[in-house]
This record gives sequence, C-alpha cells and structure tokens, in this order.
Amino acid sequence: MKRTSLREAIVFGACLLFGFIVLPAAVFFVGQNVFGVYGGDGYGEFFTTLARKVLAFDGASWFLILSPYLALQTVRLAVFGWRKTAAM
Repeated sequence: MKRTSLREAIVFGACLLFGFIVLPAAVFFVGQNVFGVYGGDGYGEFFTTLARKVLAFDGASWFLILSPYLALQTVRLAVFGWRKTAAM
C-alpha cells in the first residue's frame, strides 16, 4: 500500500511538472504557428499570465496544468475496463 501511494505521488508530481513546464510551452508555440503572434511580449508574459491564473485558482488554467494526469487516469480506467470485459 505504501509503495503504491509513493509511486502514485511520483507519477502525479511528474505529470504536474510536465503540465506546468512543457505543456504551456507547447501550447504557446503551436498557438503561434496556428493563430499567429501572441498579443503579449512573448512566452515570458504568456507563462506569467498562466502562473497568475493558476495562483488565482482559475478553472481553465488548472485543467491545462492537470490535463496530463487526467489523460493518464482516463487511459488507466479504459485499460482496466477493457481487461474486466475481456475476462468475462
């Protein structure tokens, strides 16, 4: 039980770090290529705005930050359901 909790905490931390560092950069650069130049002063302002929204508990920004973990949990749930169905 303790080992599983520790592993899950590490997975959550890694997904949170990925969602806070890598994912916003990907969103910014893909957005620039698709929609054109960001209206602010570049990635620094984009990241600062995102960080302020996260600290203000904005739902959309938290969804962005937590989306890697939520995606992983969705895949885990689908695999779990598929295994249960296949076993019947």
